Amino acid sequence: MPSVSSVFEIPNFYYFESGNNYSGSKGDFAYKIEIGERFRVMVWHGRLCSDKAKIEDEANFDFTQEGFDQMIKWLDNAYDGDRS
Repeated sequence: MPSVSSVFEIPNFYYFESGNNYSGSKGDFAYKIEIGERFRVMVWHGRLCSDKAKIEDEANFDFTQEGFDQMIKWLDNAYDGDRS
């Protein structure tokens, strides 16, 4: 299944509609996507899990395909901004 992100390997919207959270990393940059009434995405640096890490930034998006697309763009930009 192709990734929806230009930076990370993230599954498509259907994966999240099925009730799944998702986390990953690239180098020292880590992220977690949680679902509820909205998408919640958190980012941090280091190898710790989100429960133990110092969350450096987070955002919430509507739990819709449009909100999902906005979330992916936000996450890609957070990573790109981290590298500049």
